[in-house]
Amino acid sequence: MGGQIPERLCGRPLSAADVETIREEIRLADPPIRSEIARRVCQALEWTNALGQPKLMSCRVGLLRLHRAGRIELPAPTGGNGNGRPLKRQPKAWPEEVALGGSVGALSGLRLSPVVDKKVSRLWNGLIDRYHYLGYTPLPGAQVRYLIEADAGVLGAIGFGAAAWKVASRDRWIGWEASVREAHLGRVLNNARFLLLPWVQVRNLASKVLGLAARQVAADFAARYGERPVLLETFVEIPRFRGSCYRAANWRYLGETQGRGKGDRTHRAALPRKGVYVYPLQTDFRRALGVAA
Repeated sequence: MGGQIPERLCGRPLSAADVETIREEIRLADPPIRSEIARRVCQALEWTNALGQPKLMSCRVGLLRLHRAGRIELPAPTGGNGNGRPLKRQPKAWPEEVALGGSVGALSGLRLSPVVDKKVSRLWNGLIDRYHYLGYTPLPGAQVRYLIEADAGVLGAIGFGAAAWKVASRDRWIGWEASVREAHLGRVLNNARFLLLPWVQVRNLASKVLGLAARQVAADFAARYGERPVLLETFVEIPRFRGSCYRAANWRYLGETQGRGKGDRTHRAALPRKGVYVYPLQTDFRRALGVAA
């Protein structure tokens, strides 16, 4: 099959022998579906996180890249990923739409409640699908999601998933070269969704929530995946939003994206530009990301 074998695949070293192992696992998979292939490949290549859990999402992304490069041949997908389609499973109950105002200092019991079961997951998905301007799509890779709650009830939702593969302004600021980025990207988390429900108009709530998340997400992610993230990133669509809450929460603005999607191959700006913001979770984050001080 054509195409050069990459030296690394989703942060993992890759050899010609590994590719042959992957081909063999594709041949042996029963049933011959992509999820089973990923499970077998993770086991065969010992592709696991620090807790010994299979990195199924990273593996599936890597297998798809090899497939598109012509190095392996995957079976046809058995179904879509749900993007662009209504959620099949809606929450059984929605938050009551009661106007809430005032300032965040007067709000009691503010907390971030991790999504830990199917019931809460359906509510999180439903809120994002119904009220977030981007709608619901599954967050990529290893992730942590929270409901934003207070004694007054559910106020919104926030979620963190895998970091963007390449971001010019971010990578320059960190000091990353491609090979170092590939090896350490898993320690960067992307704040992919942030929603305050439309009837919640509490002053300074957004920046307060970002502060809570910055203090909580590293430990929650490490408990789930065995690796502690050291940097947060997010992308704020321009001119729809100004990024005021991120600035107020001491996130650093790095510049704008080029307005290209992840699959862009023509270098034509077709998507809205976005402001790039980052927030270090520890002072020596660059060293943790493989960059010498």
